Formats: sequence, C-alpha cells, structure tokens
Amino acid sequence: MSSNDASPEPAAPVPPADPPGASPAAAPAAARPAPGVPRALWIAAAAALLLGAGGAYLGWSAQHRVGLLEQELVRRQQATETAVTEARVLANEAQDAARDAAARVALLDARVSEAALQRSQVEQLLQSLARSRDDKVVADVDSALRLAMRHATLLGSTEPVVVALRQADERLAQLDSARVQRVRTALARDLQRLGAVRTPDIATLAARVDEVLRQVDELPLVALVEPRRAPAVTPRAEPAAPAAAAASAPDAPASAAGWLERVPAVARDVALRVWAEAKSVLRITRIEDPGAMLLTPEQAYFVRETLKLRLLSARLALLARQFDLAQTDLHAAAAMIERQFDPQSRRVQVARDTLRQAEQQAREVELPRPDETLAALAALLR
Repeated sequence: MSSNDASPEPAAPVPPADPPGASPAAAPAAARPAPGVPRALWIAAAAALLLGAGGAYLGWSAQHRVGLLEQELVRRQQATETAVTEARVLANEAQDAARDAAARVALLDARVSEAALQRSQVEQLLQSLARSRDDKVVADVDSALRLAMRHATLLGSTEPVVVALRQADERLAQLDSARVQRVRTALARDLQRLGAVRTPDIATLAARVDEVLRQVDELPLVALVEPRRAPAVTPRAEPAAPAAAAASAPDAPASAAGWLERVPAVARDVALRVWAEAKSVLRITRIEDPGAMLLTPEQAYFVRETLKLRLLSARLALLARQFDLAQTDLHAAAAMIERQFDPQSRRVQVARDTLRQAEQQAREVELPRPDETLAALAALLR
C-alpha cells in the first residue's frame, strides 16, 4: 500500500481563537481559572491535551513507518521479481547445460566402455604374447627338450636328450624359484634313468665297417693264396768236412769207411731239400666250401667287389638305423670272408671277428622318454 491510500488521521482540536478586539492585558486574566471551576478539571483537560498530542505524534510516526515499510516492501518485491527472473534464466541455462553435460557424460561413458574393452583385449594379448621371465625360461626348456627328443629319435641315441636335460637343469637353477623345484626333481630322475640306457654307438660301428672295407683288397683269398716260403735248410757242418777233404785231395783213394760215413749225411741233406721244395709247392688246407678253390683271378675281383658292396650296404643301414638290414649284411659279409678268404690269415681273422662283433652290437634299443619332466613342465605352463 502506498502512503496516499492511508486514511487521514483525526485533526487535533484547534483552540478557539481570541475574539477580536481583545487586548493582551486581558490574556492573563483569561488564563487564570475562573472562579468557581475546580482545579482538577483543568489538570484533566491538560492531561487529555497532552495525551491527544502524544497520540497524534504516535499516529504520525506509525503512519510514517508504515510508509517506509511499504516502500521497502515494494523495493524488495521488485528486487525479488528481478532475482526470480534472473533465476529462471539461469535455471533455463542450467537445464541446457545439464542436458549438454548429460549428453557428454553419456558419450564419455561409451568411450570409457570402449576403452575398457580395448584395454582388456590388449591385456589378454599381452598376457598371451609377453610372459614373465620364469615362464619364458620354462617354455624355452620345454621347446629345447622336445627338439632334443626328435634329434634322439633320428640319431638313435639318448645323448641329445641327456645334454638338453643338463642344460635345462642349469637354466632352472638360475631362477631360484620354488615353482621350478618340482621340475628339477623330475629332471634329475629322468637323467638317472636315461644315463642307465646303453645304446649302440653308430659312429664306432660305422668306423669298424670302414676299417674292414679298406682292408678288403689286402685280404688273401683261398684260391689265390701265396705259397709260404720255408726257411732255408743249412747242412750240418760235420758232413761237410769229409767232402771238403775229398775235394782237396781228389787223387787220394776213397776208403770204404769214409764213403759209408758220407752216405747218411748226403741222404739227409737231399731229403731236407726235397721236403722244403715240396712244402713250398704243396699246401694242405681244410676248405669248407670246395667252390672257393675254383675261383679264377678275374672272378676274385668280383668277389672282393661283392664283399665291398655288402659292407657299404651294412654301413648305410647302420647310419639309417635299419638294424635288421645291417645285421643281415654284416652276417653275409662275415660268412663270405670265412668262406672265400684264407682262414689262417691274421688279417682275415681280425676282419671276421670285427664284423661278428658289429653284428652283435647293431641291435635296436627302445629309447626312453623324459615323461616326468615333460609332465612337470606342462603343469607349470598352465
């Protein structure tokens, strides 16, 4: 409400004006109470006058305060309306900003979800490709051991597997981890088991066959054996003395006793010479196969070449680890040497014994597998 709308206050009683023509001298006389009016009435009138003046002042003061309050209310109402308008504008802007923020948050959530998915995929890829140091060493040991097993199968020897196990033990010992203790225990047992296996040494057997192969051309055949020369027989010195004496004195008459003494010595000398020549021409040998004596020098060449082919086939069979074929060829070569070559020759005997030993040693042995070590490695790589 404005100050103009306020109801008018009651006017204070105006004292009556002095009548015209009254003199100032008559004022004190008028101020004095008229005789006969009680004093209390005057006091009551004065008090009522004061109360009326105070009431009028209080009314005016209240009216003034009400006017100020109305003005303050109007001013605050206007400020409130302005603030409400601004708040509505700000609220609208805040709603727009909230909608934009919600859209951005949704977009960020989608991107975060996509990034989390990509991160998980990358982590899985890294875990599959990049292992820890221990896992890499264990994987390398497993690969090396399997490769050594293939080499051992090709070579027919446990040596590649034994070497791979020893190298694996050295690498695992450097890790100093409790995880690999089980693998090292299994590895030690496999090493002990593989070390007790005796496999044929293919290189040594092939070298023996090569040695016999180089001596084939020098082995004497039964049909073409050279005659053994007997040591020259030296006549005794006792019978030579009478002969020398007779040569020095040809004209001296020979006595019957001297001739009789020379006859045994000469006969013994002639007999010794004849026996030596007979031994150089004739030789008595026990031959199991009569056909061996019927070989001509041209056929002897083919016999030696056939023996070489047998030995070469046995050598190739040994290198290819075909032990059945190698034993067959070695047995046939030893039988040929025993049948076609001189059994009394030291070289022939050595060659035959060498082939017999090679035939006995050329036997296939089942190679054990390091299954305990492979199982421990597989359990560690899971």
